Amino acid sequence: MLSLNFEKRTKGEEKEGMLKAVYYGEKEKSTPIFVDAIAFGKVYKEAGESSVIALNGEKKVQAMVQDVSYDPVKNTPIHVDFYTIEKGASIDASVPLEFVGVSEAVKSLGATLSKVLHEVEVEGDATKLPHSISVDLSLLSTLDSIIKVKDLVLPAGVKLYHMDGEEVVAAVSIAKEEDLSAPIEADISSIEVAEKGKKEEAPAESEE
Repeated sequence: MLSLNFEKRTKGEEKEGMLKAVYYGEKEKSTPIFVDAIAFGKVYKEAGESSVIALNGEKKVQAMVQDVSYDPVKNTPIHVDFYTIEKGASIDASVPLEFVGVSEAVKSLGATLSKVLHEVEVEGDATKLPHSISVDLSLLSTLDSIIKVKDLVLPAGVKLYHMDGEEVVAAVSIAKEEDLSAPIEADISSIEVAEKGKKEEAPAESEE
């Protein structure tokens, strides 16, 4: 499990190189803390919002990143909310999909890859929730290949949460090319009649 050290802070307190944060939970009161900005960046990159982080300070708690506020100009984190997790608790979370591998249908058959889903809802032991779930694109080897939600490989102790296993994750298809050599047929008679009708129309006289 990833870990991050913290120290308590008082309201309005600032500290060079430290990021303001707070942790709270169902059985944990809101506690303002500082975490090292650089250390948080490294941990957050790996943990995301679906992996549990061990927060170590005056006490040890397990938590997940609930929300990150960013500086509107620098686009750097300025505040983090951590939601504490009870040991052994089962939770549901959105986990992003990571597309790996190469589709033979795209590489050799000229197919186009369509990524339909980019995250899935899962449920399980909070400490076992993955940072991401891999989608093996090599399974798309033919033009009729489809990867469905039920084809995803989930870690032990983790299952889909309120999702249809038949829902499409990714698929391949061939774009139909328009035949530009085919003659364009047009109904000339309808055009002539329309033109004739326009010429025969007399302008309406204005009433004085």
